[in-house]
Amino acid sequence: MQTGVLRVLRATAASWWRHKELRQTGQLGLAKRLENETVMRDLGYLKLAALLPNAHVICGEGGTFIHLGWTTVSTFAPIESFPLATLAVARGTPFIDIRPVTDVIALANLPRVTRDGSDASEPWGPGRSVSLTTYIDMIEVLGARIANDPRPLQSI
Repeated sequence: MQTGVLRVLRATAASWWRHKELRQTGQLGLAKRLENETVMRDLGYLKLAALLPNAHVICGEGGTFIHLGWTTVSTFAPIESFPLATLAVARGTPFIDIRPVTDVIALANLPRVTRDGSDASEPWGPGRSVSLTTYIDMIEVLGARIANDPRPLQSI
């Protein structure tokens, strides 16, 4: 693991209000233990984001989310204020920026991304799901910006 990644994760853990409060009240050992647990948890999220076929980061007006299949890590802040998501994107996790999308009805009606990478569901009805690449095809038409696009390059 790169030392820069660890440095960011440690700084983020140390800056969390609860950990700062523990340090201020003299509970340094507990603060350090909780910070280390936070760093290890976040490293696990980064590893999952790199391994899972449909892992992606999405950012909209409601905040930033790291989708890892069964687990979602989120904050109400934009991606610039969510170091874990920024690190995931910097390490190659696909990023979908839906902030430019204006048709919220069409956005809300999109299917969800499958957890396992498959694309075998019916294209209609409740609970429908598609692969990440199919989802990106659909959301890009609405105006979303894509970084670290997992779709194969198309030759013209």
